[in-house]
Amino acid sequence: MTDYSGELKKFISNAFQEDVGDGDHSSLCCIPPSAIGKASLLIKQEGILSGVEIAKEVFYFLDPQIKVEIFITDSSKIKPGDIAFIVEGKELLILKAERVVLNIMQRMSGIATQTSLYASELLGLKTKVLDTRKTTPGMRFLEKIAVRHGGGENHRMGLYDMILLKDNHIDFAGGIENAIRKAQQYLHDKEIELQIEVEARNLDDIRKILGIGGVHRIMLDNFNLENTRKAVEIIHGKTETESSGGITLKNLRQYAECGVDYISAGALTHHISSLDMSLKAIPL
Repeated sequence: MTDYSGELKKFISNAFQEDVGDGDHSSLCCIPPSAIGKASLLIKQEGILSGVEIAKEVFYFLDPQIKVEIFITDSSKIKPGDIAFIVEGKELLILKAERVVLNIMQRMSGIATQTSLYASELLGLKTKVLDTRKTTPGMRFLEKIAVRHGGGENHRMGLYDMILLKDNHIDFAGGIENAIRKAQQYLHDKEIELQIEVEARNLDDIRKILGIGGVHRIMLDNFNLENTRKAVEIIHGKTETESSGGITLKNLRQYAECGVDYISAGALTHHISSLDMSLKAIPL
């Protein structure tokens, strides 16, 4: 797994700057600086938990000595009334961290829960569900972690870790062959090792891509079920296959049964509802 420690620290710092500014005056006005307290993370909605380990790092960012006792780990099924963790430390710090922790965990858990619905539709099949770059700016690495917690897999992290030649690239480059040849030459000249994926808009595009070669995966963009089955037959394992566009939870399994390796769905990260939970003070 990629090490996001540096990125996480930067994200947490920015989150506190956004939320706290020059001080949490609501807490500072009525809570003594030395007061020690406890709070529990209460689950209020059924789903898949994600973000517990991130929440722990948020608390540690404020105070490395703060105590966080975790009862439910990431990727676990949760239900109303569950306690995910208890945190003990300075009350001012717990209050300072409360909204940052909840914002992260509620959104990550919502994504994990949504992803688990998609992943469950694919049980027994080889097809894996992928996320996309349709993510919240600044939170992509967290949202992609949440996808994994829900049983999905990650597509590329950004524009830098895979070459994906989509319709606009192909049109601007003057056609499929020009786009692929230029990509291959670019990788050779730059001495970069990246996979190449090419979007196909029809069956003829697939034949052209296979004829050129040197492509790792073909994306079947907005193919109907019949053409998806034909495309898988034509490709016949020469490259990986990915279905994308117009695929919902209702028809997901039908597309998977066509034999594609992957189905990418932007809905995993941008059509989600945050999971309901709260951080509640409890007696010491």
